[in-house]
Amino acid sequence: MDRADDARKIRREHTGPVCPIDRGDDGTWQVRGHQAARAVLRSTDTVQAGLGIETVEKMPARIRRPVLYRDGPEHREHRRQTARYFTPRRVDEHYRELAERVVRRHLDALQSEGEAWLEDLTFGVAIDVACEVIGLTRSRRGIQRRLERFFPEKFGKPGLTSWHGIYWLCRQNSNWLRIYLADVRPAIRAHRERPVDNLISHLIAEGCSSTEILGECLTYAAAGMVTTREFMSVAAWHLFTDAALRERCTSGSESERLAVLHELLRLEPAVARLKRRTTGALVVPGADGPVTVPGDALVEIFVDEANTDVEAVGEHPTAVRPDRPTATGRYAAALSFGDGPHRCPGADIALMEANVFLGRLFALEGIRMLAPPRVAFQDEIGGYVIRGLRVGVGSRQGAAGSAGAV
Repeated sequence: MDRADDARKIRREHTGPVCPIDRGDDGTWQVRGHQAARAVLRSTDTVQAGLGIETVEKMPARIRRPVLYRDGPEHREHRRQTARYFTPRRVDEHYRELAERVVRRHLDALQSEGEAWLEDLTFGVAIDVACEVIGLTRSRRGIQRRLERFFPEKFGKPGLTSWHGIYWLCRQNSNWLRIYLADVRPAIRAHRERPVDNLISHLIAEGCSSTEILGECLTYAAAGMVTTREFMSVAAWHLFTDAALRERCTSGSESERLAVLHELLRLEPAVARLKRRTTGALVVPGADGPVTVPGDALVEIFVDEANTDVEAVGEHPTAVRPDRPTATGRYAAALSFGDGPHRCPGADIALMEANVFLGRLFALEGIRMLAPPRVAFQDEIGGYVIRGLRVGVGSRQGAAGSAGAV
């Protein structure tokens, strides 16, 4: 792969084989080809793995698992019943005006102060929009601080065999309790008294317990707040450092802006590692013909590599080319939202939100990057964390001047 043609901000070192599917030394099947990855994700002979499922499996059997950790008919029925909250029509009719209002409020604060950390702006926007969709509308002050603590830049592993593990176990449990008491419980009480057409009211109507609703809220928070925050941040970084792309994104039609966002998301998936466990023999396309993965095998999908598969996305797969012809079907962002039964339901909300935020951010007079960010990684999901990107507006100059601005 030509490094000179690589526009990605997030650089991961890949040391594994380059074939579409192969079995690693530890027995894990590693999938890097787009066609093979899509086949695994769409298969009904797999179940969710990774993403902390080991912790969820320790929960008492009487507690219903969050939708992320369910498979089969129960999972399909839940997705069918909640699909109405995420349709393109509902996004346009119910959430666009919300996103416009939220973005204006946060950018007004930026203009008032003159400078801000981009991660604070993107997280504030993502929280406010997702809370409205979920139904977390009665929170006490400080929700952003509570969520920052619940979703830290670096995770530790809870346990009882070391002081480190005990610390993270206590921290994890206290974070759950804080969010329950300050955010979820007030919302449950309000929606029991006056149901609203949102996710929490739906879960209450289904007879879910408070613990189950808390689990669902945190699952949707991770998807709707954390990953959206990081993608908006990395997309802004691209636009700050690529004048031609920025001009295309800010001066073009909405369809042109969305094409840019799809392409950036293809290159910079917020979740770059997905795992599945097979429940039966699974036939997957390989380089030299079909490959059979046995039952009860762990499969790891390298989304970032599948998204740059030449056979799926064409020549120069790591370049930013919003109009590239692809073989990825109707998903221009390839597998960045997953695929199959567990494909992200909030994809249209995330793209609309990013479109509104970035459009308004770069319409501000004098908007510039004062300091470039640092990048950290979350190994479990292959995710990235963008921190330290300082933005300024108007005529003020921060200590870093206009370094990196275009």
